[in-house]
Amino acid sequence: MLKINEIHELIKRIDESSIDEFVYEIEGVSLKLKKNEAPAVNVTGQAQAVPAAYAPAPQAAKPEASEAAPAQEAPKQDENLHKITSPMVGTFYASSSPEAGPYVNQGSKVSENTVVCIVEAMKLFNEIEAEVKGEIVEVLVENGQLVEYGQPLFLVKAE
Repeated sequence: MLKINEIHELIKRIDESSIDEFVYEIEGVSLKLKKNEAPAVNVTGQAQAVPAAYAPAPQAAKPEASEAAPAQEAPKQDENLHKITSPMVGTFYASSSPEAGPYVNQGSKVSENTVVCIVEAMKLFNEIEAEVKGEIVEVLVENGQLVEYGQPLFLVKAE
């Protein structure tokens, strides 16, 4: 069975290539990676189910640019800001469970090993650490949102 870092590397390599679909089968486990507008990752075999409380909610339609409300301000730009990015394609969760409060909020102090969120990919819940000491300046994604590999999740004012 593939290790999580091997799966991450596969996702990265496929994302950077011209391959549209990749299937890997071993010992009754099938891993299928497919590129399209909404990333789809499908695993069958010995994976555990995602708790129903974490099933992604349907996304509301986004307004067209012409009918959009006042433009959102761009994320704050500062040379001292560190971006915490998603190491994989998956679903962003701000807390360890639906009942728990978020790991961090805007203004929270973090150290290098502070868990800031979870990214669920292929039925695996991966804790994401800050990797820098500082203060959370902005949370860039919403709970339950699908995130891409390398997508910024948080801005941290590094100390």
